[in-house]
Formats: sequence, C-alpha cells, structure tokens
Amino acid sequence: MSKSGSGGPVGGGGTVIVIAVGANLPAAGFDTPLATCEAAVRRLDQEPDVRVVARSRWYESEPVPKSDQPWYVNGAVAVKTDLIPEVLLARMHEIEDSFGRVRRVRNEARPIDLDLIDYEGRVRIGAMAPTLPHPRAAERAFVLLPIRDLDPQWRHPVTGETVETLIGALSDLGESIRAIEEGASGS
Repeated sequence: MSKSGSGGPVGGGGTVIVIAVGANLPAAGFDTPLATCEAAVRRLDQEPDVRVVARSRWYESEPVPKSDQPWYVNGAVAVKTDLIPEVLLARMHEIEDSFGRVRRVRNEARPIDLDLIDYEGRVRIGAMAPTLPHPRAAERAFVLLPIRDLDPQWRHPVTGETVETLIGALSDLGESIRAIEEGASGS
C-alpha cells in the first residue's frame, strides 16, 4: 500500500473519495490486467483537478458471479478533488473508454473498470447517477479489502458498519480472493 501525507488512515472514517479499480483483460498495449490497472491509476492521477493520495495493494479475485472468465485484478485508490461526483464519474468513464472499455453485457470481462465507491461519505440513492455509496460495495470482498487497506476505520455511509464488520459478514473470502505479491506488476 502506498500513502501520501501523514501515513495514518486516509480520510479518517468516511471523508475520502474511494475509486475501485479492476480488470481481467489487458488493455491494448499492456501485457497484463495488473499493468492496465496501474496505468489507469497513473492516468487518473494526471487528470486535471484529481490527485491520487493513496492506493491499496492489488488483489486477484474470482469473477462475480462465478464464471469461466479470467480472474480479476482489483484495488482501490483514494483521491482528492473539487469535482462534483457527476463530473468525476464522467472523467472515470473517459479513462475507461481510452483503455478500450465497451459496455455491452453486465459482468462481462473487461480491460478496465473504475467505480466510484464512496464520495466523502455522501449518500445519494435514486435515478440520478452516480448512486452513492456504490450499491454493491458492501457485498464484495474485492472492494472491501482494498478499502480496508486505504482506511481501516472506514464506515459504510448508509449502515454505519465498519469495514471490518462488513468483511466479516462475507462468505466469498478464502479461495476467491488473494493479495498479489508486491513487485508482480507485469508492466
């Protein structure tokens, strides 16, 4: 895990913007999904008015729902920005597009996936995108483990449950997700 600033938990319990990063196919010009994810994080950090302040370690996880797709590489970053959620999401979609992401079928294999998980603890549910927090964040080990890396004190903005409690409630831990050794970038 890499952090900027004081070295303590990022945001202190829900005051951080968390973006999940994942891929199970390499984008054009990259050898591996991991190299693609790392490049997407660099690209996000180069966006005007967006600064990556911390990143989790990388994880490999089985596709959800289970399928014969390749395993995913997943992680998360904490960012600082003055952009409103809609504009930040639009920028994330532009980055996905530049890496060859085409949305055809839900849960399909993809070269990159950027999801806005938490925007400073805001709650927004309804027709207006983006829904905050991400509606399935609390159900996915590949989201929660990276969040714990970023901020072990993080609480779900709707339920108030700690990240540790949410991880403990999951049944898909174990063989379905594992940390990737540092230095295995594939870039």
